Amino acid sequence: MQLGINLGYWGAGMDADNLAVAKEADKLGYAVCWAAEAYGSDAATVLSWVAAQTERIDIGSAIFQIPARQPAMTAMTAATLDSLSGGRFRLGLGVSGPQVSEGWYGVKFDKPLARTREYVEIVRKAMTRERLSYEGEHWTLPLPDGPGKPLKLTVHPEREHIPLYVAAIGPKNLEQTGEIADGALLIFPAAEHLEETAIRHLRAGREKAGKTMDGFDVVPTVPLAVGDDINGLADMFRPYTALYVGGMGSRKQNFYNQLAQRMGYEKEAAEIQDKYLAGDKAGAAAAVPHELIDSTTLLGSVDRIAERMQAYAAAGATTLTLAPADFTLEERITALRAGTQALERAGLA
Repeated sequence: MQLGINLGYWGAGMDADNLAVAKEADKLGYAVCWAAEAYGSDAATVLSWVAAQTERIDIGSAIFQIPARQPAMTAMTAATLDSLSGGRFRLGLGVSGPQVSEGWYGVKFDKPLARTREYVEIVRKAMTRERLSYEGEHWTLPLPDGPGKPLKLTVHPEREHIPLYVAAIGPKNLEQTGEIADGALLIFPAAEHLEETAIRHLRAGREKAGKTMDGFDVVPTVPLAVGDDINGLADMFRPYTALYVGGMGSRKQNFYNQLAQRMGYEKEAAEIQDKYLAGDKAGAAAAVPHELIDSTTLLGSVDRIAERMQAYAAAGATTLTLAPADFTLEERITALRAGTQALERAGLA
């Protein structure tokens, strides 16, 4: 199992620290450095900056939002980043959520599975550098009865095949991801529930495509905090967990709330959401069960973290992406180093 680092969002006054974290991860031998985007910093610009100041670590979008870019533009960006980085780019895609898609981008959040499938097909076709034409429900290239003509990508990516990942949570999305992608980006993954909540659906998609799980990258993102006070460390992630389970999306379309329910927290997930949407964020955070936080994070000593890494590897994770708590730069660097130490002690390096 390899390790990755997720730098999250930029522009919050920690950019210099984030770059230092990326450079340290590069030195420590981390496999990939991911950057996110929502409605602030964009991931492509951040990744180009990181790539220019690192040497070996891959750079990955976790994620490029599908409603933010036309698929051909995403192919252009992927090819450019792969070329500039010397073949170190990984393309992660996701549909975002209804609030961001419709509120920020003005793109209707409907038929996300069909949109994702068409989007991936167009991106892959464009990056083969053949002339691009496509007829689908959501995209038609070139537009009919107009001056457009099939064009081909003029930039040569460093590699013939750029790894493509999809951020997936729900069973249908996971199955489609197994069918059409090279890897899956997972959030709030509990090792104990990984098979039932993710792996079995990914496997079904691989089988549908006539493939096995061999070579498919299963990438859970797991918050990380090192220390002796497990309860205190878990409490730091209460607002984070409450935000996703309680307030990410609408009452009817909160994929993280549904995931918590599938892990056995039906009653607790409903209470967290009720309180969060009523404006009681502190109450929502207090309602998050300790067990939910502990099972979806890496907390404690290096030895305890090593045990949890073994559980993730046994469950099928192939790249474990760490998201160190937002402490000082020194503490984040210490957490990064603890991650590599834990991987070695777990016998997974």
